[in-house]
Amino acid sequence: MAKEYVYFDLETIRSANDVGGWNNKGDMGMSVGVTYSTVTGKYIAYPEHRVSELIDQLIKADLVIGFNHISFDYAVLEGSYPFALADQCDSLDLMVSIEKVVGHRLKLDSIASASLGSGKTAQGLDAIKWWREGKYREVAEYCCYDVKVTRLVHEFGAANGFVRYQDKFGNVQEAKVDWKLP
Repeated sequence: MAKEYVYFDLETIRSANDVGGWNNKGDMGMSVGVTYSTVTGKYIAYPEHRVSELIDQLIKADLVIGFNHISFDYAVLEGSYPFALADQCDSLDLMVSIEKVVGHRLKLDSIASASLGSGKTAQGLDAIKWWREGKYREVAEYCCYDVKVTRLVHEFGAANGFVRYQDKFGNVQEAKVDWKLP
């Protein structure tokens, strides 16, 4: 049976300011979570009321791949789940992996733009605004696109052994990565 690698991202209902700071990620609430499975080749959007199904998929995956998902997305989900997901899921956090190489955090948009020629379509605060306006489809589409960008960045890095990014001066740099999947 093929191993299942699951790419993952979520959007929140509330911002850090709404919940009293970044230490309260579990109070932000998930508006939508999206996964892409390498076994099914399909994206699944999980609305807020299906958070337990999303968590089940993540726990069952052979590897969960995301961007800043260990310290952010898992912490948001732990507002609905009593256990530490980082302890229950094998994970590859692309942001953490790149940070170890370059010495600081990078944005997904910087890496995607430099490596793929195309970046993100919006920002997380836009998704919160859309959610409050009842534009649920826009939130789901944005999150789905972020999962796709994460997958494409991972595939680029796995195939080439590096990703490109724009440094703070706008210059394109390369960071070596070892993201080949077993």
